[in-house]
Amino acid sequence: MSTIKRRERDTIVQALRAGVVPKLGLQHIQVGRVREIEELVKDMERLADGGAAIRFIIGEYGSGKTFFLNLIRLVALEKGLVVMSADLAPDRRIYATGGQARGLYAEMARNLSTRTKPDGGAMANIVERFVSQAHRDAELEEKQTGEVIRRRLAHFEEMTGGFEFATVIRRYWEGHETGDEDVKSSALRWLRGEFATRTDARAALGVRTIIDDQNVYDQLKLMSAFVCSAGYKGLLISLDEMVNLFKLTSSKARNANYEQILRILNDVLQGSAENLGFLFGGTPEFLMNTRRGLYSYEALQSRLSENSFARDGLVDLSGPVIRLANLTPEDLFVLLSNIRAVVQDANNMLPDEALHAFMTHCSQRIGEAYFRTPRNTVTAFVNMLSVLEQNPGTNWFDLIEELEVQPDGGDDLSDISDDPVGSAETPKADGDELSSFKL
Repeated sequence: MSTIKRRERDTIVQALRAGVVPKLGLQHIQVGRVREIEELVKDMERLADGGAAIRFIIGEYGSGKTFFLNLIRLVALEKGLVVMSADLAPDRRIYATGGQARGLYAEMARNLSTRTKPDGGAMANIVERFVSQAHRDAELEEKQTGEVIRRRLAHFEEMTGGFEFATVIRRYWEGHETGDEDVKSSALRWLRGEFATRTDARAALGVRTIIDDQNVYDQLKLMSAFVCSAGYKGLLISLDEMVNLFKLTSSKARNANYEQILRILNDVLQGSAENLGFLFGGTPEFLMNTRRGLYSYEALQSRLSENSFARDGLVDLSGPVIRLANLTPEDLFVLLSNIRAVVQDANNMLPDEALHAFMTHCSQRIGEAYFRTPRNTVTAFVNMLSVLEQNPGTNWFDLIEELEVQPDGGDDLSDISDDPVGSAETPKADGDELSSFKL
């Protein structure tokens, strides 16, 4: 195993103990799913070559979807792509009329990452890189920087919403040239979707529109073109917790979001998008439920249906849907070994015998779930290592015998119930109108 930095070690331990995915050091503990990773690496290369990609990463609660998405995010950054990522939530979704879509865009913009700034907040770096490159090109061509910037932004004006986008970039450059930090800050606020009203944006920048619920996808396409103009290879959008769309109480709101997903899917599959990729992480219910999931929308069901020949052990990873394969017990043993190497000192490690005993104990308590949905198993293991580290002389065998491990059923769908007969199906503060009424 490669040398691990203290910051990475601390991040991994703290995240795993809390049952969440660390954003640093994933390469130190990654195991299994080699074919899926290879397929997604091909997607990243396709984006860098000017293509587009879309994938639905489907797995049970606790099976490692978020870990997989974060791993691919790191791969994309290493490939020279820019990554925007966010988790969907009740107040953040792909399409809305009450500000929730703008909220999702603003969250993605805050998490905007590049290879040199992997923790987010890279919007200013990207715009500065665009301006700096334009300045260098102007010196080589013996022209004015403003002339070069206008030329490089000319094709944006042919795209939906591109005129205002180009104006904001020019305003940032003007602030850069004059040392006006207020103008630069306002331009960045606009690009991050932080202006709530057109009046404020017009007063600050002289533009008549803002990023709002109606134009989020158009802005993502503009951002993809812009990062390429700034010298990056493309833009990857990573959205997790898609089950929050499944949980919307209004069928009208759900279908509006599914229509937006269909629009994105069609653009990617038909070649209308360039240097733009999407990863959507969700549970099997989010995909296959024919009443509330993606399969409830007929056009999506036909496009996302699995290859009928991929059965009896055969797989097809070329389609939009990638079902995360379960970790095998052998994979979990390697995972626990990797975690042991991260947490413990090389001279004071648990023996392999302890790992086998731990896995046997978990198997007896919760059955196959200990490696099929390994979140709780990993958390229990890290907790045990922490106790051993802080209590020298403690016998690992005694700790394992006392260990309580619960199956990780998750609570993604615990607050969902079928709409009762005789009730109105109305959304809660989402800006949508009455969707249906049953008697």
